[in-house]
Amino acid sequence: MNTTDSTGNEIIQQTQENFSAWTKYWQNIDWDKILGIIISKGITLLLTTLIFLLLLKGGKSIIHHVYLRYLHKQDRPQARTKTIRTLLDNLYVYTLYFFYLYALLSIFGVPVGSLIAGAGIVGIAIGLGAQGFMNDIITGFFILLERQLDVGDYVKLLNINIEGTVTSVGIRTTQLRSYDGTVHFIPNRNITTISNLSRSNMQAIIDIRILPEEGLDKIATLIVDVNEKLKVEFPEITDGPNVFGLVDLGNGNFAYRTILYTVNGRQASTKEAFLKAYVEALTQAGFTIPNNIIPAS
Repeated sequence: MNTTDSTGNEIIQQTQENFSAWTKYWQNIDWDKILGIIISKGITLLLTTLIFLLLLKGGKSIIHHVYLRYLHKQDRPQARTKTIRTLLDNLYVYTLYFFYLYALLSIFGVPVGSLIAGAGIVGIAIGLGAQGFMNDIITGFFILLERQLDVGDYVKLLNINIEGTVTSVGIRTTQLRSYDGTVHFIPNRNITTISNLSRSNMQAIIDIRILPEEGLDKIATLIVDVNEKLKVEFPEITDGPNVFGLVDLGNGNFAYRTILYTVNGRQASTKEAFLKAYVEALTQAGFTIPNNIIPAS
């Protein structure tokens, strides 16, 4: 007997049996039922998607109109309102996507409830890890909502001993630029005590050192004349300049003091301009500007 022919017949017979099994399996498939399920699921998926798209567009449109109305109110900085709008947009979109994903999984028969229950422990762990992140977001939201600071404000954060000009107010972090140019990225949860120096007029105190024996009345008259001529060039001055009078700097050193108030951020430049004008006027009139502090005896 030929062994090769026997082996070939066995292979052919096994192949025929496998083909016959696949044929029976294929014929036993209820294609009408499968087609009906596909059509039903497809229509449900399409309608669900359309509903969520309408909700997405409608919700964002409402947020946009509320943002425009809020922006048109007086004293509403655009940077702050834009950040709040972005926050509301993100919260709405993420919430909608969560329910959309839940609906999709339910349509395809995925046991979402069991998955959520099974992921409970993981969710707790993630929640604990994200606690600082959520604190940043909540604190940032209230900083923006209560307008504790705005971009351009000069602030001091007393609890962490940082001060500077606000360059960005975000949901998670706030950025401050110090005088030396250093940019500080501060998590919002670390901001507890804010001293905002940009919400009211600022005082400028101008002391010009003099020798009282050269004539206080003449010096005072000259300073008043300088004030009257120079203040018209500084519309940022909100009060003054007012001559306070002679002040004792100690150790036999005296100065004539002028006090004025300016809009925030202009006090330094205004003080410099007035001090320069005092020095020039007194020098031209022949008065002495002491350049050395008299030491204590």
